[in-house]
Amino acid sequence: MSNPQIHPQAIVSPEAKLGAGTQVGAFAIIGAGVELGENCVLHSHAVVHGPAKFGSGNVFHSFCVIGGDPQDYTFRGERVELLAGNENIFREHVTISRGTIKSGGITRVGNQNFFLAYSHVGHDCEIGSGTLFVNGATLAGHVTVQDFVTIGAFSPVHQFCRLGRYAYIGACTVITQDVLPFSLIVTERETKCFGPNTIGLERKGFSSERIKSLQRAFRLLTRHTRTARFRRKGRARHCEVGHPHSCQTHHKTLQAGDSSLGMAGSPFSCWKARAARASKWRSSR
Repeated sequence: MSNPQIHPQAIVSPEAKLGAGTQVGAFAIIGAGVELGENCVLHSHAVVHGPAKFGSGNVFHSFCVIGGDPQDYTFRGERVELLAGNENIFREHVTISRGTIKSGGITRVGNQNFFLAYSHVGHDCEIGSGTLFVNGATLAGHVTVQDFVTIGAFSPVHQFCRLGRYAYIGACTVITQDVLPFSLIVTERETKCFGPNTIGLERKGFSSERIKSLQRAFRLLTRHTRTARFRRKGRARHCEVGHPHSCQTHHKTLQAGDSSLGMAGSPFSCWKARAARASKWRSSR
């Protein structure tokens, strides 16, 4: 087994323990009380604070800060720890805090987790194995994340929540309560197109004729969406109780034996009755 390879411009505490084959890049910092297993890699400017213990094959990318002090008002410098397993990847600007005394003093991370840039794990969290934290995913303190959970980009999780195994949380979803295992959780989305960016196009030198052409194109391209939305609203309006074209009105007409429809006594729904009337009107023209 090869000895650790430490760049001369890296800062490594004499109290730190590095496993065989570990590589430490320029300007990386390893604090006191840090234990790294075999074949870990610290890229330039990566920061690892202790007390913290890591298994083998972990990768720390530039500007991540792993094992920092807990972001908690009650922290007074007590000895608290971070324990992490094997083959975790901490990308740029990932932050993971150690625990607090009031909750046992330990933050735990399992194996083969992937923390994308700017994700954060608060103090006293317990992370399983095989999880994916997409960019900006954020855990408050005391959160439990079971195995193989995916947390989408910019999704915050409230303190003390539990995320069940294999759950998938879509991007920008705010979690304020426990998430069921195997579930798919996504916040409501209603993205709309409001036509071309006319003001921006004018500022970029587009002529009025060119902008009008784009507006016509947008109306054509989005017509099916507007038509579908209009039809949904129309169906809801026609099915209101008391409306002259409601389902109840059509049903009563059919039960009475409207000979103009030729469907006396048939329990057809509202839309079938309207279709029959339209067909009769077309054939009479």
